[in-house]
Amino acid sequence: MCVPALLWLAAAGLLAQSPREGAVPPRVAAAFAGAGMPVLREAVPLKDFVLPLLDGGSLNTAELRGKVVLLNFWATWCGPCRAEMPSMEALYRRFKGQGLELLAVNLQESRRTVSAFMKQLGLSFPAALDERGGIGAIYGVMAIPTTYIVDRKGRIIARVTGSFRWDDPKIFSAFEALFNT
Repeated sequence: MCVPALLWLAAAGLLAQSPREGAVPPRVAAAFAGAGMPVLREAVPLKDFVLPLLDGGSLNTAELRGKVVLLNFWATWCGPCRAEMPSMEALYRRFKGQGLELLAVNLQESRRTVSAFMKQLGLSFPAALDERGGIGAIYGVMAIPTTYIVDRKGRIIARVTGSFRWDDPKIFSAFEALFNT
């Protein structure tokens, strides 16, 4: 995470500091911090939405309760988005059998463009289409990629703005800690 984003989160009082109601379990917070991703001081409920999926179905995020979710906002023209996608695929393949749902929400591009991109990179995780950018706006996405980590209770515990290395062993350990809570 970049220094300005950390400073903003700290100034807003959103970085984890001590255990309390709504706080991320200390072991999970420590694991994510050790991987370079501080968690929010207070977990925030995921705002439910329904979006069409690239495969023609639709997804209602309310149906994801009980699963750990990596919610990523991106676009095909975004270099940092392209750079992090293979590591997201590795994370997804490693943990999808343990209850990880990875939802890549494309912002304002056509189904054809997104489909070609997903095929070109060999990505198997679900892609949703936010063709008007309304869901991205609700989530305050100001730059892409922006990614949220959601716990099994449906609470956002972390936010990453910018490209991230999702296949790092420390991130794998952090997700394992989250699955074991």
